[in-house]
Amino acid sequence: MCSVDKDLEVLKQLTEADGAPGFEDDVRAIVKQHIEGVTHDIYTDHLGSIVGKIGNRGPKVMLAGHLDEVAFMVAKITDKGYLRLQPLGGWWEHVMLSQRVKIKGRERDIIGVIGSKPPHVLPPDERKSVVKKEHMFIDIGVSSRAEAEAAGVEVGDPVIPICPFTQMANPKFLLGKAMDNRTGCYMALELLKRCKELELPNQIYSGATVQEEVGLRGATTLVQTIKPDIALALDVGVAEDTPGMESEEKIELGKGPLIAFYDATMVPHRALRDTIVRIAKKEHIPYQVELMGGGGTDAGKFHLYGEGVPSLVIGVPARYIHSHGSVVHRDDLDNGIKLVQAFLQRLDDEMLKAILDNRVTV
Repeated sequence: MCSVDKDLEVLKQLTEADGAPGFEDDVRAIVKQHIEGVTHDIYTDHLGSIVGKIGNRGPKVMLAGHLDEVAFMVAKITDKGYLRLQPLGGWWEHVMLSQRVKIKGRERDIIGVIGSKPPHVLPPDERKSVVKKEHMFIDIGVSSRAEAEAAGVEVGDPVIPICPFTQMANPKFLLGKAMDNRTGCYMALELLKRCKELELPNQIYSGATVQEEVGLRGATTLVQTIKPDIALALDVGVAEDTPGMESEEKIELGKGPLIAFYDATMVPHRALRDTIVRIAKKEHIPYQVELMGGGGTDAGKFHLYGEGVPSLVIGVPARYIHSHGSVVHRDDLDNGIKLVQAFLQRLDDEMLKAILDNRVTV
């Protein structure tokens, strides 16, 4: 097992915990443990989202990552003991074949591999096509349905990708599963801990939602539970600094956290966006602008609550999201936390009123 820097242990715990959509119990327990180390003022919704609260006056600010990761569910056990898959979240077939997975069985975890044909037996037309998810299967090393069931596998069991947390050749580059979105959970926990030591002019509700990857479901219920004045989704965005991904204004690891100016679920509140951009410039915090034509975040539900909640996405770029392993940069995490903290240190009733009036007062 590779050792990691002590101050990254929490991120390691979070990424290596198992949390398929609807099965977030293990990672939720870790988040709860760390929240309890800061405050016992904890709020939950009935789906499993969780936040810790600090402060008793001023604007109510909700900060939320999401607990769940892209994963699978056992959809069928064949007569020969192979497992068919139900994807949980968005998967691209190219990244699935021959990958190791963990089935969370009744009594124990069972390791399997998503099967694939060797190139020796593939006809030319099949070599050029993508294997459909519904044709894929997991091999857990048994010979029958009865043997698979005896091992503890049932239809409906969650299936989790395997990728240990690793500091790479440059230790600021961090590899692991579920960076989408345990990085947001890590940021929320770190902000809760840091802000506990500050005299802030607001109330902070910081934690994570459930079931983001299958339709922003926990976001819908958590925002109704907290009823915030301002909401920030802490999430990841797509890095564009790998071969074949270059764009004119590319997003790169290590060049700063992301401020999302657009995604498929939300155009952010202009005054909130511009306020945080001005704070970044004033504090000399590097940042990158993200405009994402496809996909969305929990902010897509946060901003629609009640009469509307000014919302924004602040996160980090990540390579290879929605696969078994993703890469983020430690500097982006640190600067993302620093940026949100700088905003929280300024957000009082007067600034909230200005934001709601679409004015920028920084």
